[in-house]
Amino acid sequence: MRFLLIFLLCFTAPAADLIRLAQSKTGASEMAAAISSTLKEADLTNGTAFATEGGSLFFALKPAGTVKSTPKLLINEKPGPAMTKAGNYFYALATVETGRSHNFTYEIDGKPFGGKTDVPAWPADAYQQSGIPQGQLTGKLVHTSTIYPGMQSNYWVYTAAGYRAGTPAALMVWQDGEVNVDRAAQSHTLNVIDNLTAKKQIPVMVHVFISPGLMNGQAMRSIEYDTVDDTYPKFLRDEILAEVGKQYSVRPDAYSRGIIGESSGAICAFNAAWQQPDQFSRVISRIGSFTSIQWKPNQLDGGQSYPNKIRKEPKRNIRVWLQDGSEDLENEHGSWPLQNIQMANSLKRQNYDFHFSFGNGTHTRIGGQVEAPAELIWLWRGYDPSKTEQTYEMEPEEQAKPLWRIRSFNR
Repeated sequence: MRFLLIFLLCFTAPAADLIRLAQSKTGASEMAAAISSTLKEADLTNGTAFATEGGSLFFALKPAGTVKSTPKLLINEKPGPAMTKAGNYFYALATVETGRSHNFTYEIDGKPFGGKTDVPAWPADAYQQSGIPQGQLTGKLVHTSTIYPGMQSNYWVYTAAGYRAGTPAALMVWQDGEVNVDRAAQSHTLNVIDNLTAKKQIPVMVHVFISPGLMNGQAMRSIEYDTVDDTYPKFLRDEILAEVGKQYSVRPDAYSRGIIGESSGAICAFNAAWQQPDQFSRVISRIGSFTSIQWKPNQLDGGQSYPNKIRKEPKRNIRVWLQDGSEDLENEHGSWPLQNIQMANSLKRQNYDFHFSFGNGTHTRIGGQVEAPAELIWLWRGYDPSKTEQTYEMEPEEQAKPLWRIRSFNR
């Protein structure tokens, strides 16, 4: 079964037809007409047009003026398939790995041109599938905090299919929850949850999607998420989850609780488990901001300290999936790629149960979202509802691997 993957360019259904036409080796005039009617002219001339379906990526280009030779396509910095001419266009169809994002660019007469980063190849589990029962999502709920006096936060609760009131279920807390609750939007989160739950690859869970709050008109996201102390974990435990617990049956053991976030939400998720390993033992960190955003010298610790804290402080019984890309941010707060590599090496040296997914992406949610099925399956592997605890150990496959090392590739 094929699944139409749609992101960034908002393709309509005919985008899938481009792939089928390319697969059938249709005539040049028909292909040119299909490209012209389906893809945006600006994207074609800028060299940024693409269409995706399953593991198939379709590329099309309209060079300005006359070219001396057929443009060359590069995917993830490696030569792609040869391009074919169709009228004023050149096109190519490539087969790529699903469950990750890809980059592409062109060479026209020996010079780099166009291209895009973070092109997703969504796996099948990211799409709504026939016969798979859906969970139930509440409407937006609003919480007024006392720990952050007067701060108001929106949140939603999603109970996976199979949840039964009175039967305590496992828990997953999602930071920046608003990006996950629209089934038709980019994240595909609800579909992933439904599919993996139905296949028993993750347990039946209560999922809490919580947005950053507002306090006196001030956006609190960085204060909540990037601050390295126990304030936000207490907010989750004593306010949000206490409120959720009045309406839903949720297991209290850390073994049955996970937390996930992206960027500042990622360090937030790690910080919650680090500060309260009795509350959360499973963490997914996507493009984590382990940098100095809220660091105040001689006053407040910062995210840049976490690689050293992991090496120097007592070991926590937590399982951690890290995701980042080589083209992530570099600014006054620090280096996201280098800090995530430091996190991975620190976790490895201290024999944590961790996985590091490091690709060629930028600071975008898409890199983590597209690998969500793999993340969640890994995070919840071996889960046994009859247990309340487990001592996590590094996988033998990871133990056999060396520490991460850095080599210059762009100088």
